[in-house]
Amino acid sequence: MPDSPATPEPDRPPHDARFPRPPDDVRSPGSPGTPDASATGTFTDALRRGPLVLDGGLSNQLEAAGERLDGGLWSARLLLDRPEALVAAHRAYYEAGADLAVTASYQATFEGFARHGVDRRGAAELLRSAVALAREAARAAVPAHRPRWVAASAGPYGAMLADGSEYRGRYGLTVAELERFHRPRLEALAAAAPDVFALETVPDADEARALVRAVRGLGVPAWLSYNVRDDRTRAGQSLAEAFAVATEADEVVAVGVNCCTPADTDAAVALAARVTGKPVVVYPNSGEGWDAVRGVWTGPRRFTARRVDGWLASGARLVGGCCRVGPAAIAELAARVRTATGTPGPR
Repeated sequence: MPDSPATPEPDRPPHDARFPRPPDDVRSPGSPGTPDASATGTFTDALRRGPLVLDGGLSNQLEAAGERLDGGLWSARLLLDRPEALVAAHRAYYEAGADLAVTASYQATFEGFARHGVDRRGAAELLRSAVALAREAARAAVPAHRPRWVAASAGPYGAMLADGSEYRGRYGLTVAELERFHRPRLEALAAAAPDVFALETVPDADEARALVRAVRGLGVPAWLSYNVRDDRTRAGQSLAEAFAVATEADEVVAVGVNCCTPADTDAAVALAARVTGKPVVVYPNSGEGWDAVRGVWTGPRRFTARRVDGWLASGARLVGGCCRVGPAAIAELAARVRTATGTPGPR
């Protein structure tokens, strides 16, 4: 870990023309960047100023509110029948201090919705609604009149299978086949004008390469985030090799790790910054272990806001939590970030 908190900054022109602000007929009224869009700018502007605080686990917040998430769609099922629950969950994180919420589209795919009787047109509408619901929460959250961003989640191919393979990768598909799977969903999400794609919980550098190809030309920046164990991807590749994939497309504006134990984050953050020179994203689980066979969490919680100091010093500019990290932990994390950066709290 470097002694200086300085972090490599990507070589980007001011007000990045590659990712312009969506026109008024696409951008949701009152969405992040408004009412004073000229002062706020785009997500990439905010990332450059950083750091930004991400939300925590969507599923645990929904379960805490009494929602049942069993079944192959997981939290994406609520896009069908309980959208108001998603708005409430997003709002809880915004009001805890998160600058950005990740949509309920991690496990939302055309194939997954088809198994529940939803045709492609309906599935595309549901994918777009995931972004709109997060926007609605951003408008409703207090205090008002502060920038709040929306990341459209795209989980790995294994999340659609809902069989635990998202923690292994190596599905027996080529990079081209994985790109063909991911592209239509990303196109549908892009139509809703999210601020950024969250290409998250990726277990395999080959799938990462497919995702990086799939986001090209959509006009939405992306972060690429791996699910890791120790110093390897879940599929067993070196993290240096995996992080280098993020350099293959200008659309990828940040790279890092998520859905891993807190202990696996520190070295990964420093390595991602060193390999790519891009801002780093990091949002681990609570530290409990996921038993994919029994479908339960086991062991103690190890997530602590104190870890953020090291993340920031090593190059992290997007920091938050994943599974089992709730609004209280995000509030502590946001306060820690404000202390570390000398920025005022919400007013």
